[in-house]
Amino acid sequence: MKLTFDNISKQYGDLHVIENFSREFEEGQLVALVGPSGCGKSTLLHIAAGLEKASGGNILANSEPVRGPHPERTLMFQENALYPWLTLAQNVALALEFQKIDKKKAREQAFQWLEKVNLKGFEDYYPHQVSGGMRQRAALARAFISHPKVLLLDEPFGALDALTRMTLQDSLRDLIREARPTVLLVTHDVDEALFLADRILVFSNRPATVLKEFNLTHCEKTHDLSEFAAMRRQILGLLGIHAEQDDVAKLLEGAEV
Repeated sequence: MKLTFDNISKQYGDLHVIENFSREFEEGQLVALVGPSGCGKSTLLHIAAGLEKASGGNILANSEPVRGPHPERTLMFQENALYPWLTLAQNVALALEFQKIDKKKAREQAFQWLEKVNLKGFEDYYPHQVSGGMRQRAALARAFISHPKVLLLDEPFGALDALTRMTLQDSLRDLIREARPTVLLVTHDVDEALFLADRILVFSNRPATVLKEFNLTHCEKTHDLSEFAAMRRQILGLLGIHAEQDDVAKLLEGAEV
C-alpha cells in the first residue's frame, strides 16, 4: 500500500510538533524515522494509524484519505501489550477474532504465525511464563497475522537487550520480505535503522522537519555495518552527537510526543 503524507502539520495548543511534512512511502519499503525525543516521530505514526488527526494537510492510503483506524494499518508499540490472562496463541488469534474470523481457524493461524517467529511449542504458555524477547515475538506474530498492508512500528525492540534485539531484527526483516507491507519504523537506534531500513529520515527538533534522507534501497546488509560507518557518523552528526558511541539509544531515549 502506498502511503502519502501531504503537507502534514500537527500542534497541541501553542506547541507545534510537526511542520509541513510531505513524503511518499511505496509498497514494500521500510522507512526508519530517526530524531530527538519529543520531535513528533510517534505522532506521525499515530496520524498514519488514524488514531490522531493532523492539524493541517492530508494523509492518503492508496489515494484514499485516512479518516480513522483500519485493519489494513497495524500499529505495534515498544510494550508488547499482550493480555496476561490469555496464552500466546490466544493473544495472537485475538487479532483475527476481532475481524469475526472463526475461533478454530484463528487458532490454527495463530499456531502457524508463532512457528514463523520461532515460538513453536510455546503456544499455550502465558506471557508471564516467557521472556521479554519471546513476548515481543508473539506481538510480532499478532501484528502480521491479519496481513496488514501498512505496519507502523514504534520502538518495537527498544526495551530489549542488544542480543535479543538483533535476533528480533532478523525475524522482522524475514517477515517483511515475505509479507511485503509498507513499514514505518520509529527508532532511536541508528544501527537498527541502518540494518533494517530502505530509507532513513532524520528529523530535527520540533517542530519536526526532515534534515536529511538517506536511501539504502539497493544495499545488502548484515549486522556488520562497518561499510556504513561514514553514513552512521553523518546521521549522528545531524542529531548533534559527534563522538562515537556504543549505545546511541541511551543518548536519545525518552518519552515521545
